[in-house]
Amino acid sequence: MSERYAPPLRLGTRGSVLATTQSRWVARRIERLTDRQVELVTIETAGDQIQDQPLSEIGGQGVFTRALDRALLDGQVDLAVHSLKDLPTVLADGVALAAVPEREDARDVLMGPRDESCTLGALPPGAVVGTGSLRRQALARAFRPDLELRGIRGNLDTRLRLVDEGKYDAVILAAAGVRRLGWTDRIDEHMELGSWLPAPGQGALAVVIRQNSTELHAALRPLDHLPSRAATTAERSLMHTLEAGCQLPVGALGLPFGGGMRLRGMVASPDGRHAVRAEETGAQDDPEALGRAVARRLLAMGADEILAQVDQKTRSTSD
Repeated sequence: MSERYAPPLRLGTRGSVLATTQSRWVARRIERLTDRQVELVTIETAGDQIQDQPLSEIGGQGVFTRALDRALLDGQVDLAVHSLKDLPTVLADGVALAAVPEREDARDVLMGPRDESCTLGALPPGAVVGTGSLRRQALARAFRPDLELRGIRGNLDTRLRLVDEGKYDAVILAAAGVRRLGWTDRIDEHMELGSWLPAPGQGALAVVIRQNSTELHAALRPLDHLPSRAATTAERSLMHTLEAGCQLPVGALGLPFGGGMRLRGMVASPDGRHAVRAEETGAQDDPEALGRAVARRLLAMGADEILAQVDQKTRSTSD
C-alpha cells in the first residue's frame, strides 16, 4: 500500500450531496492511512434514478447498493462507501465489509420551516409531515394519529426546500446526515432514543471492498471502530433474523458498555396501532448472538404477524 508510484484508489459513491460528503470524509482518512490518493467515482443507483416511487416498490433492500456492488466486482472501483442502514444484511458474493467508522448520531430529527420552531407534539392537527420510512410513519402515528404522514423522496436539500415552500409542515430525517452536511441549525427536535428507535445501522457508514482485496482490507483496519461495528452488527443480526428488509418498520439500537452491550429492538405496524419491543444484554464480542436473541423475543411477541401484514400490503401495492 505504500508503493511510491501506486495509482489512486477509486472510491465508488452515489452522487448526492450527502453521499459525496460522506465519501470525501472517508477518503481523507484513507489517504492518511495508506499514503495513497483517493479519487471519487460517482455511480448512479436505481434509488437515485427513480424518485417518484416508494423505495419498497422499486427494489427495496439493495436499491442503493447494487450498482456500486457491480462497479466494485467489475473492477471499476476499488472500494465503495454506503450508509450502513442501506446495506443488505447479506452482502453480494465477493463483497466484504472492510470497516465501520465511528458512528454519528443515530437519532431521527424533526425539521420544520426555516426560522420557525416546531416539535412533533406542537404541530397543529392535520399537519403534513414528510417521511418515506414505514418505521418513522409508525412511530409518528403512534404519538400523533391526527397527523398526515406523506411520502417524500429526494436529497436532504430537496426535502428541506419542500418544507420551506410550504408543501410540508415538517420532515423527519436521520440526524447523522444533517450533521454531516453542517445543517444542525435547522434541527427543531431530536427524537428520544428510549421510545423512538432508529433504523438498524442508522448513523453509521460502511466501507466495502472486494473480498479478495486482502492488502486493502488490512490497510483499512484502523478505520474500523469496534464499538460501532459491534453495535451495528447486533442490529443487522436482529433484522436478518426477522427476515426484514431495510424498508420495513423495524427499529434497533445497540448500546455498547465495557465488554457488554444492550440491544433494543422494535417492530411496529405502519398505522402505529401495534408495536412489540424487546431488549437483551449480551457480550460485545458476540453481537450476532445478541441480535438473534432479541429478534426471537420479538417474534414470540407477534412481530412475525406484523411484518407479514406489511409485506403483503407492500406486494399488493406494487403489483
